[in-house]
Amino acid sequence: MSSERLTLVVGDEELLVDRAIGDVVAAARAREDEVEVHELTPASLAPAALAELTSPSLFGGGRVVVLRSAQDCGKDLAAEIGRYAANPADDIDFVVVHAGGAKGKALLDALTKAGARKVTCQKITRPGDRVAFVRAEVRRAGGSIGEDAARTLLDAVGTDLRELASACSQLVADTGGKISDEAVARYHRGRAEVSGFTVADRAVEGRLAEALEQLRWALATGVAPVLITSALAQGVRSLAKVGGAPRGLRGAGLAKELGMPPWKIDRVRAQLRGWEPAGVARALQGVAETDAQVKGGGADPAYALEKAIAQIVAARAGR
Repeated sequence: MSSERLTLVVGDEELLVDRAIGDVVAAARAREDEVEVHELTPASLAPAALAELTSPSLFGGGRVVVLRSAQDCGKDLAAEIGRYAANPADDIDFVVVHAGGAKGKALLDALTKAGARKVTCQKITRPGDRVAFVRAEVRRAGGSIGEDAARTLLDAVGTDLRELASACSQLVADTGGKISDEAVARYHRGRAEVSGFTVADRAVEGRLAEALEQLRWALATGVAPVLITSALAQGVRSLAKVGGAPRGLRGAGLAKELGMPPWKIDRVRAQLRGWEPAGVARALQGVAETDAQVKGGGADPAYALEKAIAQIVAARAGR
């Protein structure tokens, strides 16, 4: 038996963890036309379920089994995982996600001893590592950025990796790939906490005055209108995705269905209070019209954005 399809993901940086899992799933789908993906936690793993999921399939096809929060495994489950890791199946990708640290260290040691491929996803805290992350993200999107411009982007956007990744992707798309310090300043100059995402959160929560205040500050400090429109669109689309999700899905299954991390689903659920499906549809239409105006169809992008925010808040109130 081979340990090549046994992966140990260590760390608690959600973006990097999700990408590590996504890489395993992508590799499995490159090998097989049909791939089943099972995401579990120790709390949701019934007795003997692991043995069933890691048994050969009678119907063929690929299978990826992901166990998140493995540091919470009890002694018996940890021992069962250790036994499987010592003799893994050749046709199943098994991914164990462990936060690291002392809790559950025996399981970490067992998987390491078994030869599991290890992917480290620790929080990025050192300034130099954050700069390296930004530059790698820009390369990932097909562009290039110097160290000074990467630092400027960090100063403007902040340290949340998801927002940084989104900003890098948007900059590459808008600049043609080569990102200068001037380009970053043009799109993102201003306080890190004031971004299109801040404006969008206040709007979908129905907080009109705060949303408009954040919009005016963002525009005054150089945040590009197109980025604010993009954030508004993402915010309203998230409402539609979570609001329209199958009612029977929970936890990891829901996260997989929606392609969103659990923490974001929880936040969007809170934002959904007060919304009706018809209101979400009206908000989506309004954002689409605003996008066209901001990209050249209207004379005043700032006015278009103010109008869009008012429409979103009104749609939430059912007006």
